[in-house]
Amino acid sequence: MKSKETILVLDMGGQYSRLIARKVRDAGVYSEILPFHAPIERVEEMNLKGIIIADESAGAEKEGTPKYSQEIHEMNVPILRICNEKQLNDRMLNNFLYEICNCTGGWTMASFARQAVEELRARIGDRKVLCALSGGVDSSVSAVLLHKAVGSNLTCIFVDHGLLRKDEGDQVEKIFREQFHLNLIRVNAQKRFLNRLRGVTDPETKRKIIGEEFIRVFEEEAGKIGTVDFLVQGTIYPDVVESGAGDAAVIKSHHNVGGLPDHIDFKEIIEPLRSLFKDEVRKVGEELGLPRELVWRQPFPGPGLAVRIIGDITEQKLEILREADAVFRDEIAKAGLDKEIWQYFAVLTDMRSVGVRENERTYDYTIALRAVNSVDAMTADWARIPYDILGRISDRIVREVRHVNRVVYDITGKPPATIEWE
Repeated sequence: MKSKETILVLDMGGQYSRLIARKVRDAGVYSEILPFHAPIERVEEMNLKGIIIADESAGAEKEGTPKYSQEIHEMNVPILRICNEKQLNDRMLNNFLYEICNCTGGWTMASFARQAVEELRARIGDRKVLCALSGGVDSSVSAVLLHKAVGSNLTCIFVDHGLLRKDEGDQVEKIFREQFHLNLIRVNAQKRFLNRLRGVTDPETKRKIIGEEFIRVFEEEAGKIGTVDFLVQGTIYPDVVESGAGDAAVIKSHHNVGGLPDHIDFKEIIEPLRSLFKDEVRKVGEELGLPRELVWRQPFPGPGLAVRIIGDITEQKLEILREADAVFRDEIAKAGLDKEIWQYFAVLTDMRSVGVRENERTYDYTIALRAVNSVDAMTADWARIPYDILGRISDRIVREVRHVNRVVYDITGKPPATIEWE
């Protein structure tokens, strides 16, 4: 989506460019990040009102310090240079945006949603669109945007691999069929995935099996539809930034839709959220009327619960983990912490230990609870959940979930650990 006014954040290789871009957008003005070596033609095609140079080198003339093009300085737009985070205050920035660059504002998710629907409708016309719907925030918002633009010309394929959380598959189907009336194909492939995963313990092998099987199922269902002109992909702006800050036009064509193959019969890829950060995607979801539990759905790995079960995958283990995870999420919500904690989930470990239930010896599984706070998932700190809440969670899990007799809480940051266990 083209903006009427843009602030370019020129990245000199430091860590503040994304923060600057976010603050500009929060102030109501659209911003994009480009690397210092971006072609001047790429800059000139923007509707620039100003440029912010994110330059942590602070003018140091040492070997290896990147130099931005003299052509940037010669452009007839105001330039602000920020060398450290302390210089980035909401008063200096507002002065630059509105007093010096004469921006009018207007970058809101309500305006984005309206314009995106109009542009998608004009681009697609009466041609066919296919969307792989996972039930995650990005694919869900993309699907609803497309549905508002082209209606019944959109077909969504929801592959239920049996590795979702408790009642999640049914919730996704109900929301999109009953509330949004999408043309939705739900593929119940639970047994197919479990058969492929039987006896597999290595996490990377699990991921490869699930990715490959997803491709096969998607291919089969897409083949039944016939020729499709467009494939929808839930790429968001951090994906673009991390692949070179927009320096190239390369489309990560299969990153967000489960690893789709190259030879599916479609002509173009549509990425309606390509310009948005994650929290902006959530705001668009709210504007479109998506329910809160879906809009604020936590990050969830593509392989689902398969990488939250240590060791081999069985139907019994999946049921144990679903119930324990549901208790954890329920208590966090009751405590009002569901919006404060960035991500929280249960893990079924492969460890069994002796316990007591109803005055009898048990030899059952240990559930590990994981809760972290993060901004971009590159680093994370474990969440300080109050002891009394942890106590209630543990008590409920060992009472309500059969085959579990011990609960532990993971207090490791990232690094050295990862957020997920596998």
